[in-house]
Amino acid sequence: MIKGIASCIRPVLPANFTRTILLGALVLACASSQAQEYPVKPVKVVVAFTAGGTTDILARAVAQSLTAQLKQSFFIENKPGAGGNIGTEFVVRSPADGYTLLVNSVGPIAINQTLYKGLKYDPLTDLTPVVQIADVPNVLVVPPAIPAKTFEAFLDYARANPGKISYGSTGVGTSSHLSSFMLFKRIGVEAQHVPYKGADALNDLLTGRIQAMFATIPSVISHIQAGKLRAIAVSSTARSRSLPDLPTVAEKGFPGFSAGSWFGIFVPKGTPAPVIEKINLAVNKALPDLQAQMVREGADPVGGTPEQFDAFTHKEYEKWKTVVLESGARQE
Repeated sequence: MIKGIASCIRPVLPANFTRTILLGALVLACASSQAQEYPVKPVKVVVAFTAGGTTDILARAVAQSLTAQLKQSFFIENKPGAGGNIGTEFVVRSPADGYTLLVNSVGPIAINQTLYKGLKYDPLTDLTPVVQIADVPNVLVVPPAIPAKTFEAFLDYARANPGKISYGSTGVGTSSHLSSFMLFKRIGVEAQHVPYKGADALNDLLTGRIQAMFATIPSVISHIQAGKLRAIAVSSTARSRSLPDLPTVAEKGFPGFSAGSWFGIFVPKGTPAPVIEKINLAVNKALPDLQAQMVREGADPVGGTPEQFDAFTHKEYEKWKTVVLESGARQE
């Protein structure tokens, strides 16, 4: 970037102009020119989680559209580990030139800063939000052996069995864990948290070894449709377009309850604003065409401006900071 700017300004500095003003104008002109040309080479899209998960599925759908729109390859590189911290830090340390993007979720952006000790970066200041891709509500699911078929019946069951309900999650401090913690705290029932890694939680839920779980809709929607799991309620403030007949926890007597997952694109701090705008516009253009696919898989497309996404991530950080501290969850 600096080399490109230098090549623009060297031949054209007349002595009778204020050098500082002209330099600033030329820097803006060069940045604008480079943004108009962007991308001139393949773009790496880092996913901080394993292939096949919700983040990866959404990232691949968006990357395919960006490749078609911007006439350069947007290719996925999975960098999982440490609850998404490894891939996130990789992007934080990457050049701020628009050629390394991060598709990330609520955990690494809004939860991990409170959850993990000694995090070496601040996702809210070291990354710049570009656009929110989707909101993915968590859905409370139970195995068929649990008699509850409605949210009210589940509350009755939980209150009749204090200390006997085990709920699974995809790990300590994950949205899955904290959603359940919030619910059982609100209803005043003691329940046992059983953290798992990856798909193990779902396997034990299907076999009835645990009695409940908040899971992302994409991870369980096929089991719900097949009758292997029973959906009780969703954790978002509004009903999901994927399961429109399913009530929210909030509308069932717990106003303000909101504990879902969300996904979006980020870039390293300092990435040129025109590049951010170009990516943002391309993603917003892609989302209407991807809507049917996303809703079918359990995601609600969002879109919007970088400023809206930035405000949203800060609000989410404040919310989850409180929940993490209340839960006592910690990761080394």
